[in-house]
Amino acid sequence: MNYKELLKEMITEIEKADSIVILRHRKPDPDALGSQIGLSKLIKGAYPKKAVYVIGDMPENLKYIGDMDEITQEVFDHSLVIVVDCSTPRLINCPFEVNVEEVIKIDHHPNVTPYGKICYVDTTAASASEIMAEFAFDETTPFEMNRDAANVIYAGIIGDTGRFLYPSTTSKTFALVSKLIQHDVDLAGIADKMITKPLNVNRMTGYIYEHLEVSPEGMASVVLTKEVLERFQATDQLASLVVSVPGTVEGILAWSMYVEQEDETFRVHLRSKGPTVNDIAQEFGGGGHTLACGIPSVTKSQILEVDAKLKEAVRNFKKN
Repeated sequence: MNYKELLKEMITEIEKADSIVILRHRKPDPDALGSQIGLSKLIKGAYPKKAVYVIGDMPENLKYIGDMDEITQEVFDHSLVIVVDCSTPRLINCPFEVNVEEVIKIDHHPNVTPYGKICYVDTTAASASEIMAEFAFDETTPFEMNRDAANVIYAGIIGDTGRFLYPSTTSKTFALVSKLIQHDVDLAGIADKMITKPLNVNRMTGYIYEHLEVSPEGMASVVLTKEVLERFQATDQLASLVVSVPGTVEGILAWSMYVEQEDETFRVHLRSKGPTVNDIAQEFGGGGHTLACGIPSVTKSQILEVDAKLKEAVRNFKKN
């Protein structure tokens, strides 16, 4: 089914619903929130009488993007559910049980786990927020871009493209952004929120440089234990702000960052400048993009296994 047909089906479902709930993945990043909140604002703009809710956990450092709603089980049960920026059902952030066969899925990650009665996945999009911008600027849809939607969608695009530095950025990304900024987007304000980090997080950056283990192949790894997080008064969510730090070191092609959780397992961030790493994440129960992905949980003993596979990926990349 092509783009136009899927889009028409989605709009038909939205038009039939009196109440709509929009979900996204756990531990959200700017794109998850930008696409979630952005879509809600587009729907509200086109259908003012519909009840549209966004629910899920909201990290303190991302509250500048918007707020979450609180709803009851009854409201959820009688709503159309849309899931954005979430490749697999087990990562959906929702306090209620989700029937994934009845949702609408809108995503840009590799469609490793298809789900939903309507599944719209565009892996050429640099972000889920880019997809929302494309919907809004498509003249065949009832959606119209507005200032509030433009600001949160722009924040999502900026977040997932690394301020247009990542290779996922395309000419289409820039074309859509050029239209977005015509709607009074706070470019300086959003940029400031993206690049400004608390002093304790900046100090943790020094720790990462000092304790970064770098292999001869060009693979790097760092572990942030609970003791390290406590030392810098940082949370798991704040640690995600420094995932890109190892990539600033010359010669590093791929890297891993392990952040210890309360149950003594480790959340894993994998990043790359060329070698494919999402197959490694999938092997350990995670997923994401080819060059940027994660694993929800590994044990301490599995850290060496993940790093060994990452080193192999770098070696294979350099051979080719």
